Amino acid sequence: MRIMLVTDAWDPQVNGVVRTMKRVIAETEAMGHVWEIVHPGDGFMTMPLPTYPEIKLAMFARRKIRERFDAFEPDAVHIATEGTLGMAGRAVCLTEKHPFSTAYHTRFPEYVSARLPVPVSWGYSFVRWFHKYSGKVMVATPSLLDELRQQRFINLVSWSRGVDTELFNPAKRIEEGQPGDPFAGMKRPIYLNVGRVAVEKNIESFTGLDLPGTKVIVGDGPQLEELKRKYKDVVFLGAKFGDDLAAHYASADVFVFPSLTDTFGLVVLEAMAAGTPVAAYDATGPRDVIPGSGAGTITPVGGNLRQGVLDCLELSRETCRAYAETYSWRACAEAFIENLQPLPAPERKRFWQKIRIRRRRSPAGPGF
Repeated sequence: MRIMLVTDAWDPQVNGVVRTMKRVIAETEAMGHVWEIVHPGDGFMTMPLPTYPEIKLAMFARRKIRERFDAFEPDAVHIATEGTLGMAGRAVCLTEKHPFSTAYHTRFPEYVSARLPVPVSWGYSFVRWFHKYSGKVMVATPSLLDELRQQRFINLVSWSRGVDTELFNPAKRIEEGQPGDPFAGMKRPIYLNVGRVAVEKNIESFTGLDLPGTKVIVGDGPQLEELKRKYKDVVFLGAKFGDDLAAHYASADVFVFPSLTDTFGLVVLEAMAAGTPVAAYDATGPRDVIPGSGAGTITPVGGNLRQGVLDCLELSRETCRAYAETYSWRACAEAFIENLQPLPAPERKRFWQKIRIRRRRSPAGPGF
């Protein structure tokens, strides 16, 4: 199948959307599928997102997307994000009457409300409109699917996640005092958080905890300098990648995930795969992954996260690893392909013949 991906999130961004789609692309290419990836860094005019300049918004993108659409002739189109590029891709599909799928990767209404004076209800009105004509809206967890149904979303389907159990592995743990210890000189236990350092991640629920040992944050983001100034007892190591990141996961004693806005939280599975138990709030993502696993603790929102963190010190690292191994990227990729909305095979040839004829007659079109 020829698949066009339209996404506002791509390199150099480091987040769950990018990591998920890259792994799905790799897995599905191995199955024989072909991709065309449309992202902001691929020849579009961009502007920085207000309050978050690391994210670039593609402007006046519709004509360029339509040109890519015509040249690639996709069987299926998947729109990963609700940003300006996603809206332009959606408009092209609706104009051409080509079916498409979408995914609800981020709690967009809560994300926007945390940064701007925009009511959450307005945000839900927007995302409900955005996903309205999607043939399938892929959602990471059962609890989020139920929440979106209550918000009157339609065409929802489950699409879970996977984890790279080769990269994130307990074998990469470096014990205290051994050469290469990523936390050398820090008092144990080590409590780790990995991810984007931004207000919507609720990181201060972690940095403000009174814990014996050392709190460590790995990652970059717009709130980094503010938190550095405010929490002198927290160690900020910046972004880490590959084997270096894997060693940090495996060498920590507890992974703390205080986010209330993630739809899944890939870092939760990465920590478990490395053998590190996870302390999290009872929010979408963790509530679907942790309970009953023996690989972490769940604390009610507003409850005693400190106790949940300390309880994790008693959990088995072997159990964490065994549980993470039940999540497969291959299964995730297969579910993604199953959820796509391709043009029915009998209609494809006719559809593209009509498009080519119309383009020859009237090559110009809307610019935005």
